[in-house]
Amino acid sequence: MVKAVVGANWGDEGKGKITDMLAETADIIIRFQGGANAGHTIKNKYGKFALHTLPSGVFYDHTTSIIGNGVALNIPILFGEIQDIVGKGVPAPKLLISDRAQIVMPYHILFDQYEEERLAGKSFGSTKSGIAPFYSDKFAKIGFPVSDLFDTEENLKEKLERVIVQKNVLLEHLYHKPLLNVDELYKTLMEYKDMVAPYVCDVSLYLDKAIKEGKTILLEGQLGTLKDTDHGIYPMVTSSNTIAAYGAVGAGIPPYEIKQVITVCKAYSSAVGGGEFVSEIFGDEADELRKRGGDGGEYGATTGRPRRMGWFDCVASKYGCRLQGTTDVAFTVLDVLGYLDEIPVCVGYDIGGKVTTDFPVTRLLKEAKPVYKTLPGWKEDITGIREYDKLPENCRKYIEFIENEIGYPITMVSNGPSREDIIYRKSALKK
Repeated sequence: MVKAVVGANWGDEGKGKITDMLAETADIIIRFQGGANAGHTIKNKYGKFALHTLPSGVFYDHTTSIIGNGVALNIPILFGEIQDIVGKGVPAPKLLISDRAQIVMPYHILFDQYEEERLAGKSFGSTKSGIAPFYSDKFAKIGFPVSDLFDTEENLKEKLERVIVQKNVLLEHLYHKPLLNVDELYKTLMEYKDMVAPYVCDVSLYLDKAIKEGKTILLEGQLGTLKDTDHGIYPMVTSSNTIAAYGAVGAGIPPYEIKQVITVCKAYSSAVGGGEFVSEIFGDEADELRKRGGDGGEYGATTGRPRRMGWFDCVASKYGCRLQGTTDVAFTVLDVLGYLDEIPVCVGYDIGGKVTTDFPVTRLLKEAKPVYKTLPGWKEDITGIREYDKLPENCRKYIEFIENEIGYPITMVSNGPSREDIIYRKSALKK
């Protein structure tokens, strides 16, 4: 059975914990898109980790971790992560890398940095991980798949020379930076080859066999619906598709094999980077929620940047769940809200005096003002509670109100940072 774990909103929803938790009963975990530009924070018996490329199920010795063809593969970062977790006592992962995955080249990172520098105050808030230049090259058909590393020296150098010609024009005349050198890049690629060689395989073929054998497979997405390049808050999006449907493409499996889509929603909202965020809050109110939120505060796992904070947005979350094809919602960091007397929830957008509950295009989002309904808080620590009926009444009412507003079943409630801090519940919406 294939399951997907994806985000409903701007990312930072807690997908890493949910994947780590579900991996206990999984055989294979696959990263199917994105790169090292965002991280998943995980806390378990080995410690606290921020993974950027490795799948979040890597902490179990019975699982196989896969880097799918849809991933922007930064090879040094991947192997740095492996060394980091093994150095902290985690068993060496069983790792496979798709021979069709494409490589984040050193110049992708440079171009990302140079472009943000050039745009200055009008930049996209990039993490400068090379993601946009990487995907630009992939779709311009001048990318370097892992399989290219095993081509002849003559062929690989010829391709490098052809690609570098246009790169050097930009470096010289647009960015005024040092030019690229074929021999230096070739040497770097040979170092990459030595690192990945033991792990490269035809991942699609491997997964076809695993599906026929009845293996349990988790697809792990990066970021969330609102950062999807087609369906998100364009242009302040990532450069890949963050929705579960792309899991089939980014892993190389038939779409009908995805039987369960677990969409992760935070009990409040947060985001890193620019873009429209209708329920965003500011000042002391935001600082307090940021300080209490996440696991040790709401700061980006990759950048360390303070996250933008907001109240739960039913409009954005309903849209996010719909685009993901949600079968189950995992509702995370609910424990954080225990300090509040009252909790605002965004239930609509006022656009030009007309209230809508449907998520609009970016142009209209810029005009949208949040419409709130305020619910009573529960004013107690719910960490450690394992049964839904034992949650405070107002806490249950908060969950059920949001479930009815978004229209998708909340079947998992996370009330703490560890994989054990989870409550399973039956939903009246679950068919």
